[in-house]
Amino acid sequence: MTVFSGSVFAMDVDGKPTFAFESKNYSEAFELCKEVWVREDLITMTSNGVPLCSSTAKLKVRRAGEAEIVVYRDAALKAQTEDLVLAFLVDLDRA
Repeated sequence: MTVFSGSVFAMDVDGKPTFAFESKNYSEAFELCKEVWVREDLITMTSNGVPLCSSTAKLKVRRAGEAEIVVYRDAALKAQTEDLVLAFLVDLDRA
């Protein structure tokens, strides 16, 4: 059973909502912007043939909207993990 204990935030890449995730608070959520692996992963992922991120893209976190929270909770329930779940808000191309 998945327990939701934090708040849901969204990561915007150059102003585009890209994924939602759960975090204890804004400060902790903001730390994800500084993680090198986040940018590296986003650079390698594509949506409609376009990379989700560039090496100079601005990453910003904010509280998720209601629809984004629903997407996150659905993904978290399916994932059934205690690890960080990133629920993408864009259509991802298959690897």
